[in-house]
Amino acid sequence: EFRRVLFRSVGNAGVNPAYGPMSAISDEAFDKTMSTNVKANHWLIQMVAPDMVERGGGSIMITSSVGAFAPSLVLGTYNISKLAVIGLVRNIAAELGPNGVRCNAICPGLIRTDFAEALWNNPEAEARAKNEIPLRRLGEAEDLMGLAVFLASDSSAYVTGQAINVCGGSYMWA
Repeated sequence: EFRRVLFRSVGNAGVNPAYGPMSAISDEAFDKTMSTNVKANHWLIQMVAPDMVERGGGSIMITSSVGAFAPSLVLGTYNISKLAVIGLVRNIAAELGPNGVRCNAICPGLIRTDFAEALWNNPEAEARAKNEIPLRRLGEAEDLMGLAVFLASDSSAYVTGQAINVCGGSYMWA
């Protein structure tokens, strides 16, 4: 019995060296954000796509953020970089789709990780989560696993070019 082997790649690059208004960000911090959050994912795709095309299919997942869907007075450059990631994903989906390669963005909301600790480890954030997020809690890293498994599997064979939110409902209209 023939069994198709699906090739997968997950890009999870992300930095945010600047917290504050974009008008005050240094060129160095801006370049680091764009280089890590966008260019590193572009490089990853360039590395894995040829093998996927040669084998007739695959699934690429890149981590973006719900921050891509809104302006921010303190995370503007980060949010712009994550919107650029969605643009990258959609363009790659269009380019590689005819070769059976799918590409999607996973857009987490506020997830309780070391990376986002400054955003969630304070009483105001906990209160916002309990009052404003429809599921009334912050996300956990485990909340992303099911979507990643789905996108890596043949169950998502007709899903490409999408930016899928995992945010407890906080960005359900984005």
